[in-house]
Amino acid sequence: MKKLFVLLLILAGVSAYSAPKTYKVTSPDGKIIVTVNAGTDIKLSASYQGREVITSLKAGLVQSTGKTFGENETVRKAVYGKIEQVLEPVVPQKHSKIDDRCNTLLITFRSGFAVNFRVYDDGIAYRFETALKDDLIIKNEISEITFPSGSRSWYPLEESFMSHNERQYIYSSVDTLKEKHLASLPALFTVDDINVLLTEADIQDYPGMWLKGNGAGGLKGVFPQYPETERLKGDRNLFITKTKDYIAQTKGTRTYPWRAFVIAGNDAKLVESELVYKLGAPNTTGNTDWIKPGQVAWDWWNANNIYGVDFRSGINTATYKYYIDFAAKNGIEYIIIDDGWYPLGLTVLKSIPELDIPELCRYAQSKNVGVILWVVWNLFWDEMDDAVALYEKWGVKGVKVDFMQRDDQKVVNFYHEAARKTFEHHLLIDFHGSYKPDGLIRTWPNAITREGVMGMENNKWSRNITPDHELTLPFTRMVAGPMDFTPGAMINMEKANFTPVFTRPSSQGTRVHQMALYVLYESPLQMLSDSPSNYMKEQECTDFLVNIPVVWDDLKVLEAKIADYLLLARRSGNDWFVGALTDWNAREMVLDLSFLPAGEFVIEIFQDGINADKHAQDYKHLKKNVKQGEKLKINLAPGGGWVARISPVK
Repeated sequence: MKKLFVLLLILAGVSAYSAPKTYKVTSPDGKIIVTVNAGTDIKLSASYQGREVITSLKAGLVQSTGKTFGENETVRKAVYGKIEQVLEPVVPQKHSKIDDRCNTLLITFRSGFAVNFRVYDDGIAYRFETALKDDLIIKNEISEITFPSGSRSWYPLEESFMSHNERQYIYSSVDTLKEKHLASLPALFTVDDINVLLTEADIQDYPGMWLKGNGAGGLKGVFPQYPETERLKGDRNLFITKTKDYIAQTKGTRTYPWRAFVIAGNDAKLVESELVYKLGAPNTTGNTDWIKPGQVAWDWWNANNIYGVDFRSGINTATYKYYIDFAAKNGIEYIIIDDGWYPLGLTVLKSIPELDIPELCRYAQSKNVGVILWVVWNLFWDEMDDAVALYEKWGVKGVKVDFMQRDDQKVVNFYHEAARKTFEHHLLIDFHGSYKPDGLIRTWPNAITREGVMGMENNKWSRNITPDHELTLPFTRMVAGPMDFTPGAMINMEKANFTPVFTRPSSQGTRVHQMALYVLYESPLQMLSDSPSNYMKEQECTDFLVNIPVVWDDLKVLEAKIADYLLLARRSGNDWFVGALTDWNAREMVLDLSFLPAGEFVIEIFQDGINADKHAQDYKHLKKNVKQGEKLKINLAPGGGWVARISPVK
């Protein structure tokens, strides 16, 4: 009898572990419900306020042996939990304190495989875990996603895995997306009026995820394979000529990147989300007091085109002392010395004869300005140990690393090595030619910003940087993290009059549109892209711009519609900054000052001038007193903007 009882217990246990299981995880506010099925495969679905937003998502890891983690698994245990904490970012982009609350589910299987789920009020995420003794070769990852019928997308269409990830977002029906339609992340999907932004976080020792459609309302994740051979074209474009038949070779015991879905019931909530940051790996490196966000006087966009001086402008010491003097006079924290300062393709350890980098660093330090150096990634990687030590010795404050254009496992590992080694030598790092942010700024706070965005540099050669494009980015690319869009054009054009010019570039839209970008766009290293000569000629605007913070304590999105308009307020200390943008349609908006505390405030406003529709540089500057609850009318010209600083009356 005793033996029979034990046998029944064993059989009951086998049955419990073998049978397919269904689990539910709910967000803390109860609005998001994730249903997970673990049996012959692993699938999830998700709803928001009772409405389906993800119909099905199948997940798994394909090993080189042919076995797939996630298929025909036996559940060992499922553990529910929660996270309740407050994060205080070293470099706060939206909030100086982030409420990190979610409910969790960890399902482990007898194979040594596990899936970890998190459900937040603003989205969901899952990641794989493996606990195996030997290394793994991952042939592929399964991520097959189906959205409800009729869903649409803002889709960053790509040509290949070799990409700067600088794309326009194409609005289309999900069911028109086919196998040939490759996209980088983040990508935005709309289910009726609910937004679902797909991206990823904490990519380490693994390639980035991309998307392809299937023509029937579904998508699948695709991944660049590991490079076997490469060919350098010129000094900076390192192309893959042959790949391995796998995407990653890695440790058997590890966690994998988070697959993240920001879920927002309206467009404003997309802009406010901090989901990717919360999913980033915490910083464990100790002292970060030396990390200093700030604005940067940038040389490359304006082609060193300064005037009214007695020396020949160009890549030479005299020109960069001019930039340093401009930065010092206006309280700008940094200058960049961009492409051309070292003998290209040869070494990043010495400058061309026309430049004296140690002297420029000494001169800059005497004026409380920092110097940032641009480098091509592959040459920098070859000489990285010597370079970071030398730059620290020279007094350089940061590096701008460019032209990676890939996110295969090898290049992802470069990001982490570069972030770590620059951190050890007290150098900031700005990744250009990069993939999207993935929370690395939490792991390595010196990795302070990155490109991976179709930014204003494109005005030098294309017509792509329209107000519509600029009003798509806060709801798509910027949700993933800071973006070095490089605003600040002082030559501004109406739609009919804009022409790309490489050495004397301008922007589309009004002057105040450009100024408002400094409040709307998040980048803790924010460029002033135009010529110092132009800024000094426009000192009234410059005085306002250089006093806009680059890190923030609070954010309130007041009105928002993807690609059409955006009105938001950010707080820094006791001051609020408000920015508004419109597309090529003139627009009237109302700013409700209910977010202000009690008391008297003075508001300093830059608004489109009465003739800004036919002369985009026309603006009006005014000040007046306001108080909590007042409503101000905002009139925006076509391609227009509005920006203000609200400060307590002293």
